[in-house]
Amino acid sequence: MRTDDVTAIVVTFDSAHALPECLGALRADGVPVIVVDNASTDDTVAIAEGQGARVVRNARNEGYGRANNSGARAAETAFVLIVNPDCTVDKGAVAALVDAARRYPDAALFAPQIVEPDGRVFFQPRSLLSPYLHNIQGKLVLPEGEACAPFFSGACFLIRRDVFLELGGFDDNIFLFYEDDDLCRRVADAGSALIYVPQAVVRHGRGRSSGEKPGRVFTSRWHQAWSRAYVSRKYGLPNPAPRIFALNAVKAIGARLTFRRRLIERYAGSAAGSLAFLKGETALAREGLS
Repeated sequence: MRTDDVTAIVVTFDSAHALPECLGALRADGVPVIVVDNASTDDTVAIAEGQGARVVRNARNEGYGRANNSGARAAETAFVLIVNPDCTVDKGAVAALVDAARRYPDAALFAPQIVEPDGRVFFQPRSLLSPYLHNIQGKLVLPEGEACAPFFSGACFLIRRDVFLELGGFDDNIFLFYEDDDLCRRVADAGSALIYVPQAVVRHGRGRSSGEKPGRVFTSRWHQAWSRAYVSRKYGLPNPAPRIFALNAVKAIGARLTFRRRLIERYAGSAAGSLAFLKGETALAREGLS
């Protein structure tokens, strides 16, 4: 199995703490890497260049999806491997994904087995945008081998570069969150299968992509709430913004009594993001990108 038809795209934002392990594993597996850096203020770029990665430097934080789109356009291989900086690929994982792509020419997206820090295997039991295989109870049932599914995590997956570009890549209107749900939905709607490849194992650090800073939890939760409302509207689903705002506004008031910054940011961010959507504000405008 070969990996010379693959370029890994790693989007970074203050990811110096996680990047050496991520890039080291890809280099050991013989996979060239394009790091798209979203204006990091730490040693991310120096580490990436020291590991032999090609670095695309954004003047400002462009968001996860938009940065990945830049990386895919810069690549020249038949496949791109989207990898979060807090993911570490096991030896042979990328080759196993490419092998599956050769065996399933009608499929476009190939997902590895993602193992969380506690040893749990991540396999999404349902998706907000799933057009088929609805799992109302959300019970986790792992396939015994390779299998089709409607949704896979954006933390790490292999996709045919031509398909990715023809679909427009990730939705440029989404700064963060739900861009993987949206992409998977569009891949399925275009008539291509999405395949789970459990023999390709990837270790996920979950939540370690960016370092800790005050306000980062607020921003993350703002975008999560806004993006959920955006993709719901995009696919004609009920608007969740009123409920998210009401629930989290009350929780934010209560959280202030605890004096716990992360908890306050969590609920206040969700309330603010949903309210912004209701007021017609966009994620890109918030980040100065519109």
